Amino acid sequence: MSMGLTIMITGALVAASCGFLGCFLILRRMAMLGDAISHAVLPGIVIAFLISGTRDSLAMLVGAAILGLLCTFFIQTLKQQGVQNDAAISVTFTALFAIGVILVSLYARQVDLDLDCVLYGEIAYVPWDTFILFGNDMGPKAIWAVGGAFLISLIVVGLLFKQFKLVTFDPNMAAALGIPVLFIHYLLMGLVSLTTVASFESVGAILVVAMLIVPAATAYLLTDKLEKMLGLSVLTGIASSVLGYGAALWLDASIAGTMTGVAGLLFLLALLFSPLHGIVTRWFIRHRLRTALSKEGID
Repeated sequence: MSMGLTIMITGALVAASCGFLGCFLILRRMAMLGDAISHAVLPGIVIAFLISGTRDSLAMLVGAAILGLLCTFFIQTLKQQGVQNDAAISVTFTALFAIGVILVSLYARQVDLDLDCVLYGEIAYVPWDTFILFGNDMGPKAIWAVGGAFLISLIVVGLLFKQFKLVTFDPNMAAALGIPVLFIHYLLMGLVSLTTVASFESVGAILVVAMLIVPAATAYLLTDKLEKMLGLSVLTGIASSVLGYGAALWLDASIAGTMTGVAGLLFLLALLFSPLHGIVTRWFIRHRLRTALSKEGID
């Protein structure tokens, strides 16, 4: 597999897996929760390293996933105590992220566990960080990690799609029907945590936030059906990866950053020209309607 193809596949998996779960975050008006989780898992990464003594991806994944769930639990607890949603998110993720920064500065100064790696990542290095199994090179770790997280999300959401859909649109009705709303909520947050951490090594925490929201927001503008929205978010993520990689080569710029920039451009195009909610589309429809009414008035 060529280096360019490896990078595009990794970027596509990251964008598709994040965008897939991002649809539920947007519909539940929890978009910033992805930002909170992506920053709050930093102390989990550091603690996992301190306990295991290794930068092995599995140990990091477990530690970060646990902190991601704790972040969600703290936010939910604060909301139940009357704290506003945005305030609960801000207080929780800034506190946990600060703890992570302190731990890095105290215990990981001499180790290749710096903030640039955690926050920004470098997808160009993905082809060289491979997974070795019984002496055989199985390919880049990032593809296995993100692909595995994406597969788990597809299986879980596929098996519980009706429950996820009902809890997303009408949690009160879901509770009345006996669906464990809180369990579905934490299950979704667990999937978001898993996907976020699996994407760290390729695009970093900050860009994961964009991938969680932008493809899903683009799909939201293009359809009113959840099933189509999920599919369109995945396609938008893949398009962002392929087009972004080509643009990065042309501009000689950051690959992950350019992929995210292309995702933003696709969102802008959807915002302007979406058949349902596009600004230009609505203006054109109103213009034609006014023209038609004017002609009827003249006649």
